Amino acid sequence: MRRVLTHEILSPTRLGWLLAKRTQEADNLLQVIYNMCKRSGDSNSNVGSIVNLRTVCQHFTANVMRRMMFNKRYYGKGREDGEPCAKEEEHIQALFSMLLHIYAFSISDYMPYLKPLDLDGNEKAVKDALKDGDGKPLLSVAEIKAQIMELLLATMDNPSNVIEWALGEMLNQPEQLQKAVDEIDRVVGKERLVEESDIPNLHYVMACAREALRLHPVSPFNLPHISKADITVAGYFIPKGSQLWISRLGLGRNPRVWEDPLRFNPEHHLNDKSYELGLGEPNLRFITFTRGRRGCMGGTLGTLLTVLLFARLLQGFTWSIPHDLEKIGLKEDDQLFLAKPLTVYAVPRLPAHLYPA
Repeated sequence: MRRVLTHEILSPTRLGWLLAKRTQEADNLLQVIYNMCKRSGDSNSNVGSIVNLRTVCQHFTANVMRRMMFNKRYYGKGREDGEPCAKEEEHIQALFSMLLHIYAFSISDYMPYLKPLDLDGNEKAVKDALKDGDGKPLLSVAEIKAQIMELLLATMDNPSNVIEWALGEMLNQPEQLQKAVDEIDRVVGKERLVEESDIPNLHYVMACAREALRLHPVSPFNLPHISKADITVAGYFIPKGSQLWISRLGLGRNPRVWEDPLRFNPEHHLNDKSYELGLGEPNLRFITFTRGRRGCMGGTLGTLLTVLLFARLLQGFTWSIPHDLEKIGLKEDDQLFLAKPLTVYAVPRLPAHLYPA
């Protein structure tokens, strides 16, 4: 299965073939936010709107994957304004419910004979995530298999989390936000929309995305691995059969590696030109797609989705803190997402004809 995914689904040739699908959803992203802004004023004004960035980003990544796999973004007829329908919202909620329980502690992982009891309720929660309010399955078994659930899960959490944290941090340090916007204007300009082909030249934007991944990983730990043999690593003896948990926080916020590790600072990645690696980090100074035989196969797709989403948002709109707030609150929840979804003020900044109708 890994070979099939690597060569047939996530290969450079296949990603190139599906470029139009990703671009279509990047255009839809601008359309949705632009429509929100226009609803807040008359047809001649440039009035902005409060935008729930978490919702926008999560649905962008979900729409891209549905478009790439099924050639459609909606489960039903859809909406003319491009915003999600009830079924799409249920789908997102179900996916993130399952993601939450992937990382949850379960006593039956260590005492398998307790699994039928489901003492911590994780199995019930995951099953319920696939049912509607009447307890009926939202998707058939065939539909669940067709979605390639792991691909959907793998592309949902990181891109939306990266953008939400990056923009939140940069709004509190506006000089960083302006620097990223200036780079996009310099590389792309305001007479066309940023494309995937521009990504290699957006060094500062890439550095901002890398910094969000370093400082704000989507979970405290990496998925567990099992040691296949006795081994000693950095002076620590690890017996065969041990569960190994790598601390994403411990790596990304290690003061022996990162200067002023708790401050969001894209210069971390500009000084050593590590932005040239995209979002990958082969030296494991922080965790993105890991590496080796168990590394993520979708690293290229993940980078394209994340950076294009970020660049389109920065190019298409001027973002600011809502008037009733002095700064963006950056408190983390238990899974290291922002404790409250990022709601910010957006104003269109490009000529009107560039926003898809």
